[in-house]
Amino acid sequence: MTTTAPLFDAWLDDFFRSYHRHRPVNATFIGEHDHDGRLPDVSPEGVGDALMDAKHLLRRLEELPPEFRSPAQEMDARLAGGFLRTQLWEYGSGHGVRGNPALVTGEAVFGVMGLFLNAATPLAHRVEAARERLDGIPLLLQQLRKGIREAPASWTRRAIRECDGALALLAGSGAEASGLDLLAHAEGFDPAVLTKGADGAARAFSDLRAWLESDLLAKDRGSVACGEEALELHIRHAHFLGGTVDDAVAYAREQIAQARSYLEEHAGDFGAVTPEEAMAALSTLHPTADGYLPRYQDMWDRVWALSEEHCLLTWPDFPIRYVPRPRWTRRAAPHLYFLFYRSPAAVARPPVHDYLVMPIDADLPADEQRALLQANNDSVIKLNHVVHHGGIGHHVQNWHAFRAPSRVGRMAAVDCASRIAMLCGGTMAEGWACYATDLVAEFGGLTPLEAYAERHGRVRMACRAVVDLELHRGRMSQEEAEAFYREVAGMSVAAAQGEVTKNGMFPAGAVMYLAGTDGIHDLRRRLSELQGPAFDLRDFHNTFLSHGSVPVALVAESMLRKRPDADDAPSQ
Repeated sequence: MTTTAPLFDAWLDDFFRSYHRHRPVNATFIGEHDHDGRLPDVSPEGVGDALMDAKHLLRRLEELPPEFRSPAQEMDARLAGGFLRTQLWEYGSGHGVRGNPALVTGEAVFGVMGLFLNAATPLAHRVEAARERLDGIPLLLQQLRKGIREAPASWTRRAIRECDGALALLAGSGAEASGLDLLAHAEGFDPAVLTKGADGAARAFSDLRAWLESDLLAKDRGSVACGEEALELHIRHAHFLGGTVDDAVAYAREQIAQARSYLEEHAGDFGAVTPEEAMAALSTLHPTADGYLPRYQDMWDRVWALSEEHCLLTWPDFPIRYVPRPRWTRRAAPHLYFLFYRSPAAVARPPVHDYLVMPIDADLPADEQRALLQANNDSVIKLNHVVHHGGIGHHVQNWHAFRAPSRVGRMAAVDCASRIAMLCGGTMAEGWACYATDLVAEFGGLTPLEAYAERHGRVRMACRAVVDLELHRGRMSQEEAEAFYREVAGMSVAAAQGEVTKNGMFPAGAVMYLAGTDGIHDLRRRLSELQGPAFDLRDFHNTFLSHGSVPVALVAESMLRKRPDADDAPSQ
């Protein structure tokens, strides 16, 4: 049988080979394990090699002779080409590894940790790969110091925190064992195998931390704005969104106003004077310490039953297990981009995926236990850990994505060291998870107070879009963005600072939540109106998710184009 578009298939094979070679830590998270012992090369020669590869691949793509491509291949051509264009910008800008120390520290620490967050390969392979990566960390951090002359202070502070996380993993503190020693004990391998490499890596992180604090922190580049042109590049070639940035900002501000107005008008429904007072009641509704961990599975079971009762979609046969965060990660995790739910690998997945829950140990003082239970109350467990992440949101979407015909769509939203594998997966991954929360509310799965609190979640989502767009156009400073988050979204000082740091590092990385969520709602509404009584919600969701982790805007193009009465559907 003749392969559809064999020349493009060969090009896409080369694209992924290059992707994995230059991003070996990403490859580990994706489940491609040929590079498990390697770290990225951020020397001038390494960055130059990556740039040359990207330029060559893009030129080859543009010069491919005509041949019939399947819809999935057409999708992959657009997504891979868009990724190469944004990477060419990033490698040549201060937002890449030559200008952001936190990108490099994240790769270094998760290069080791990531090997043990997924047991898809034999333990001996992972231990040997960890040894090789530990041995490579001093060179990687030396390349960082030689390559970065200045950086925004917020990025440098994030890199300092990641050094602290790395040191918690690599070195003990007083009577406390290192994370690696605890890991060796838990997994049953000899810690001495990693001792030499861990000691050298710890010294390198300690030296880097001192340099970041004494030298780079003082060389604050100031603005984190990528500029109008680069912002448009990401919006058009990663998210494939139309319209103007001005329109997007105006829309987000309108959504903020509407949601805040609702919150103010309905606080009295809960016997409260202000929205904050109303939502504070959620913290009092929490499990006991003994019932804390079982509550996650109980909530998961309820959401699954709701989905089955109302035939919302096809639920995956891919079990998830809520377990306490492993002891070997606990000292390091607070300093890192350490996720409760980290996307399973796109390939070579274990049969059950572990969801790493914040532990509440029995020997914890009573006041600290109470504070943790209040912070992880029933609403947080249901909305964040079940609906958004571990259930109908990310976990269900990932299962569908891994079966997508689009090869890019299978892996784009996999969580890596600092961000997802490719930005083009963002509007689907985050848009679907937020839409799923709306869906559960629509079918009665939230209490009235939880549904009310979700309006506040919409305020935060729209605030992220405003800051993302205005910060990168230079129309909002970091200080103004932090104040906006505090005053409009109700974030704490620390949360606002962390959010602005992330917004600055990744242009168009926050607008994807609102754009994706509302894009799904809009597509559902349009198809429902067009199909009338023939519209089936389960079929809509299954078809939508079957495209994989690709831009919602492109899925909408595809689904509208395929409808029977598609005279006015968008053209490619």
